[in-house]
This record gives sequence, C-alpha cells and structure tokens, in this order.
Amino acid sequence: MLYQFGTTFVAIFVALDVIGTLPLFVSMTHRLSASKRNEIVDTSMLVALSVAVAFVFVGEAVFRYLGIAIFDFKIAGGLVLLLVSLVDLVGSPEPTNRATGSTGIVPLAVPLITGPAMIATLVYQVNNVGYVLTVGALLGNYLIAWIVLKNSQKVTDAIGKDGTVVISKVVALLLAAIAVAMIRSGVFGAIKEYGLLEHALSIGQ
Repeated sequence: MLYQFGTTFVAIFVALDVIGTLPLFVSMTHRLSASKRNEIVDTSMLVALSVAVAFVFVGEAVFRYLGIAIFDFKIAGGLVLLLVSLVDLVGSPEPTNRATGSTGIVPLAVPLITGPAMIATLVYQVNNVGYVLTVGALLGNYLIAWIVLKNSQKVTDAIGKDGTVVISKVVALLLAAIAVAMIRSGVFGAIKEYGLLEHALSIGQ
C-alpha cells in the first residue's frame, strides 16, 4: 500500500507541476500586494481542489453514462498528457498568459493547477489504486502546491529563473513517460477486452 501511495503521489506531483506554474503565477501577480496574492492563492487552490475531487468521485460515472470504457479514457488521457508534456518540453519558458478577473481563478485554478493532465491522472489512479490512496495523494500534493505558491517569490529567488525552467522541463519529460504508460495500458486493455469478447462470441456460435 505504501508503494502504491508513493507512485500515486509522484504521478499527481508530476501532473501538477507546481514549479512550472511559478513563473506564470509571479508574472500574473507581481503588481499586487502580498495580501492580494495570498487571497488569490487561497481562492484558486480551493477551486482547483474542488474540481479535482469532483472528478475523482464522478469521473468514472460520467464515463459510464457516456459509454466510455476505462481503456478508452486511458488512451485519450494519455494522448492529452503527451501533448501537454510536449508543449512544456518544446514551448517557450516565458509566461504569456494573464489572469482574468480579480481572483485569478482562470487560468491559475483551471486549467493550470487542475487541468486536463491532472484530471486524466486522477481518473487513471482511481482505477488503479482506489479512492482512498488517490484522495490522500491529491490532498498532500495540493498542500505542497499551496505552500509553494504562498511563498512563490522566495522559491523563485532561491532556485532562480533558470532553475524553474530546468525543473519544469524534467517534470514534463516524466509526464511524457507517464502518458506513454497510460496509452500502453489502455491499448493492452482494449486488446484484452475485445479478445475476450471475440472468444465468447466464438463459443456461443
């Protein structure tokens, strides 16, 4: 169980990529007061956590309602993660987005903190290790993200601009590897599912 929690924690940490979010957050909030920045962090993390927890518990139900098998989602989610990681790997490190509205919920809460990569990872982990370990790893990671964003300027000063870029690129590479694993699992799941189905049909005939 400890090993499963560890792998789930790492997968969510990689999908979250809070270090990669730091430059954008600093760019969005550098003209604001410290109290306003803290307010934005609190509000955004609360919204991001609410969205993430919602997908943990209703994600599979939504898929069943839409007729989407879990291996379908693994393949689609893996492709999304792969695209996100490739954009991070080859894209510009310079932040270009700005917050809309006064709370910074967009784009900080959604889609930067809880976006396609996080949603895909959460549903995948729920299917693999269950709700308890996934929620525990999610809460631990979001607590770390909250602390890092609360001390964003100190963290950025400590590791430097180049440090944030390097860490973000390494995390993006790990995310790409997780994406490939998800796609592989989905493809093998589909082959197994349809192989068993064909076998059952042949027996029936």
